Order: sequence, then structure tokens, then C-alpha cells
Amino acid sequence: MPITTSRIKIAVLALALALIFIGVLQRWAHAERPGGPPLTMAGFSLSDVVSVALLGLATTSSVMLGAVLGLYIPFPKKVLAGILAFAAGSLIAALAIEFGFEGAHELVRQGANVRDAWVSIAGGFAVGAVIYYVASLFLDQKGAALRYPSRFLEYALDRKRRAVGEKLALLSKCGLLRHLSAEAIEPLLDRVQEREVRAGEIVFRTGDPGDALYIIAHGVVDVLNDSDHRTLAELGDGQAFGEMALLSEGTRTATIRARTDTQLLAIGKDDFDRLLAEDPFLDEQVRKLSHERAIANLRNGDVNPALWAQMARESVDRLSRSEEHRLLQEAKQGKGAGLAIVFGNILDTIPGCLVIGAKFAGFENLSLTLILGMFLGGIPEAAASATMLRKAGYADRTIFLLWATVLAAGVVAAVAGKLLIGGAESTTAVLAQAVAGGAILALVTHAMIPEALHKGGSGIVLPTVGGFLFALYLALFEAVTT
Repeated sequence: MPITTSRIKIAVLALALALIFIGVLQRWAHAERPGGPPLTMAGFSLSDVVSVALLGLATTSSVMLGAVLGLYIPFPKKVLAGILAFAAGSLIAALAIEFGFEGAHELVRQGANVRDAWVSIAGGFAVGAVIYYVASLFLDQKGAALRYPSRFLEYALDRKRRAVGEKLALLSKCGLLRHLSAEAIEPLLDRVQEREVRAGEIVFRTGDPGDALYIIAHGVVDVLNDSDHRTLAELGDGQAFGEMALLSEGTRTATIRARTDTQLLAIGKDDFDRLLAEDPFLDEQVRKLSHERAIANLRNGDVNPALWAQMARESVDRLSRSEEHRLLQEAKQGKGAGLAIVFGNILDTIPGCLVIGAKFAGFENLSLTLILGMFLGGIPEAAASATMLRKAGYADRTIFLLWATVLAAGVVAAVAGKLLIGGAESTTAVLAQAVAGGAILALVTHAMIPEALHKGGSGIVLPTVGGFLFALYLALFEAVTT
């Protein structure tokens, strides 16, 4: 789709109109009212409020550029990863200097000792980080994980681990399967079928063809002698039966009857044979087992079930293309997924813009390191998110609308920061900024750095350090010139 589409024109026009509107308000607010003082709001001039709103809009406007890059302009992933890493380094410097050191120094200046100042700032950071992390995890489960590839990968793998966890724990009880490599168990998982049997129901009888391996998920079954129906053995949760059907063409040598309502996991012989045909190594390992040796190994338990299950779980820590597509569609179709994405975007935006508004005292005294980090970080974040959302099936117009919520959130948060925190008593303002700082630090570690690593690999180390050092220079320059 060409970049000069009507959708792009609409997005650019909307942004331009917003800038013009705020500019008109700013000019109006600067104008003197005949016969009266300048317009005010909660003790602040309307000019300051409008300026803060404009600053919030400008800081977050980069996400629209990022969305355009992600949807229409092929851009090297490593370059975007480098920009994101640079922004993360800049934010880390801002957090350490402006939120950490300067906040603690202000508390000491007001009479607190060093320990109390540190505890206050550290407590604020901890509270902010916990709030952000818990809220982010909740929104990710509702569909907000679609915003970032690295977050979606984490979400999808977690879904996959939970889905296969119980099956793996039960399959690990089967000695025959533990003779297979744990890495090879993943293809088998999709071929495991569930079967429910009622108490007293016959699973199979003596002489039936050996067509499957059964593992008891929940319940109890009896192994019966066919001649007199005497109980030969009782099998419970996690135990397997019918395993020799996977190695020979013989018939069943006993009858299995459910003693209680029982849930079984069944691996059909055809499915297992197909797996062996696809993997010569597995075929070789299974066919080496004679009937007597297989029985002996099952009794001896020569492979630790817990270790085998752990290795098998590690082998499923990847996604196939089909699994990625399926989970993308499931996440998109989840109840409230679109709203979760909106709230996720707002959650990422509010802390930084709150502080930008709270610290605003004129355009000549801006928090440049924080603004730089947020502005630069918005470009690759939005680019990666737009690509991911399109892959999930969202229309381009919807993607721009979702990211436009960041602009609105930036304006509202900056104004709120100015009115609520900027006008608060000094100690309260410092603690509020520490809470916001903790949320920003959680954003950096939970989203920005993982996303940069996902796209750029270990090469993001240098841009991260570069962003930190550049922000440090800006902070020193501001300190010297003010």
C-alpha cells in the first residue's frame, strides 16, 4: 500500500489540526484580557497549561511517525532497535539523575537524613514499578501483548507452557516415553487425545488390537484377568498401560476396566508410528527395545521423571508459524482486546508525561533527558507495534486510532502533572515523581530493552550506553548553564 493513502492523509491532518488548535489556545492565553488579569486555572496561567499540553503532544507525537514506518516504510530492524536502546539508556540516565539523585537531594535539603531520603525515593520507585508491572501483566493477558513482538512472544510462550504443562507432567510418568529424547516430545503433544470413561466402562478387552498407549490423567482403572475377571493390578493417576502396543503388532493381553470416572490421555499407534517415520533417530531408539527390556525399564524407572519433564518443557520454548498465527488471532479475538491495547498504550505514556508536566516551569527549563528518551523511544515502539497489529489482522485505520490514544494521553497526563503535582507541596511532589519514576523504570526493563534485544540482539549494548552518556552530558550542561 503506498504511503500517500487517504488513511495517512487523515492521520496527518488530524495531527495538524490538533497542533493548530493548541497553538490558537496558546496565543489566546498569552493575550491580555481587557480590564482583568490573565486567565488562570488552579493557580496556573492558562498559557502555562496550554504550553504543557503542547509539550505533552510533541513528546508523544513520535508514535505516529513510528506507526507510519511500521506500516509503510521498510526500515532496518537493527536501526530501530538501536534507536530504542539509545532511548532506554537516556531514560535510565534521567531516572538516576532527575528522579533519584535530585529527588533525594531535595528531601535532604528539606531536613531529612540520607537514609530516610533514600528509603523514601526507593519506596516510591518500588511502588511505581509494582503498579506498572501488575497492570501491564493484566492488560497483556487481555490482549495488550499484541502491541510489541517481544511481549507477544512472552505471552504466547507462557500460554503454550501452561497448555502443555499438565500433559507433560502426565506423559513424564510413562517410562516408554522417557526413552525418547525430551526435545522430540513436542511433535507428540498435538497428537495426544483425551478420552473420558465412566466407572465400570471397559477401555479395551483381551484380544483387542494394540492400537494406543493410555496414560491416566485422573481416576483409577483395574487390570483384569480375562478368564476369571480377577483384578491383577490397580492403576492410578499418571500411570500408563497398553504401552507395548507401540512396539509390537500383538493384541491386548488383559482387560482394562475403569473403577471410577476416569480421564485418559491416548496416543494412537498410527500417530506414534508417523512420528517415528518422521524421525529416524526416534525410530532407531524405540525399535531397539525388546519386549522384556521395555518392561524392565518401566519397572526400574532409570530416567528421573521430573528431570525428563523439565527438559521437555524447555523443548517447547519456541513458536512455529502456525502457532504464532493461531495465538495472534486468539489474542485479537479475546474479550476487550482492543480496549486492553488502548489502556496499555496509556499506561506506557502517563508516568513520563506526568513528570514532564510537573517539572515544567517554562520552555527554557525543560527535562530534556526525559523528553528525549520518550520521543525517541516512541518511534521504534510504535513501528514494531504497528507491524504486529497488522499481522494480527487489524486495519491500518484502527492501528492509527489505537496509537492516537497516546497523543491524547500525553496531553492529559502532562496537564494533570502540572496541575496536580507541580502545584503540590515539595515533599509530595518529590514522592509522586519517584512513583512515576518507578513506573518508567519498569517500562524500560519490561518493554523497551526486551524489544530492542528482540530486534537487535546483543548489539544494542553500545546504543544503550551511548544514550546514557548523551543524557548525562545534557544533564551536566543544564546544571552548568542554569
